[in-house]
Amino acid sequence: MASVKMIEDGAATAEVQAVYEDIKKTREIAYVPNIWKTLATHPPTLKRIWLGIKTVMAPGRLDPLTKEMIAVAVSATNNCDYCIRSHTATARKLGMDNEMLGELMAVVGMFNQTNRLANGYQIEVDEQYLKTE
Repeated sequence: MASVKMIEDGAATAEVQAVYEDIKKTREIAYVPNIWKTLATHPPTLKRIWLGIKTVMAPGRLDPLTKEMIAVAVSATNNCDYCIRSHTATARKLGMDNEMLGELMAVVGMFNQTNRLANGYQIEVDEQYLKTE
């Protein structure tokens, strides 16, 4: 349960409702997800986060499925159940199957482990990895 009362679609101020309509249009959905209804309790945060997500997830060099799979990986690493579920659902709509999810989770698990080992041992970065070109 959210720590604040969510602002429902249709019961929002004009400012918030405008963001809700943009979310539904951009994501091609007929409902406002709970994360946005919760963030709407502080409209500046709602607008800032939506603009950031809309910008980052817009078409670019990375295809939409890759971006959603990255979101799943980060969400799994950060242990955010809401984000894991929402980005997994979106990635599945974009073509991710169980085998792809399995490979993704294997990569996430492996690099969480090796990152912790590298940090725990305080391993110095190899000189050739420090070159920027």
